[in-house]
Amino acid sequence: MKKYNVILFDLDGTLTDPGVGITNSVAHALAKYGISVEDRAELYKFIGPPLTESFEKFYGFSSEEAKQAVEYYREYYKVKGIYENSVYAGIEKLLETLNENGKTLIVATSKPEIFAKEVLRHFGLDKYFFYIAGGNLDGTRTVKAEVIDYALNAGGVADKSTVVMVGDREHDIIGANKNGVDSIGVLFGYGSREELEAAGASYIAETVEDIEKIIM
Repeated sequence: MKKYNVILFDLDGTLTDPGVGITNSVAHALAKYGISVEDRAELYKFIGPPLTESFEKFYGFSSEEAKQAVEYYREYYKVKGIYENSVYAGIEKLLETLNENGKTLIVATSKPEIFAKEVLRHFGLDKYFFYIAGGNLDGTRTVKAEVIDYALNAGGVADKSTVVMVGDREHDIIGANKNGVDSIGVLFGYGSREELEAAGASYIAETVEDIEKIIM
């Protein structure tokens, strides 16, 4: 097992469980189009991928409709949904332990950077990270490979062999592979073992404690 010095963390489904806030925000946006969703679990698939991509893929929206849907989504999210969220048990202890052992921690999320910073500030987790890298509000830099590349540059990382990406969806794993870095797929988020293994995860962590074992 390699020695990892730089740890990239996804946010939604990896550090925090945003299920309530994101599904409420998606439901708010869909309602604008007269779409009602009875089973809220149907909207969990929106957690992780870029929002425009999800509106197009799951509801057949055009590119313009998807962009407008994201605006509707944010009407709810930036006021209420962003705080309908919780930190996974054991995450803060993990971040503290990694910091104490000299690891450089960076967030790499497709969520707009301004929202990612507010979530981490709200939960008091921002202090553990060297940098918080996210997407732009205009919809650019939302592909995970682009976010990871941006995060590595922002962190001044030269040796990719010491980097590992931690995330719960295939986008995290695919993005890591495209950047030539190892990855840990976590099973306590919103992705399945099958999804993560098919994407080519270097490791699978069933629990938060497993992440520490792999890294340390």
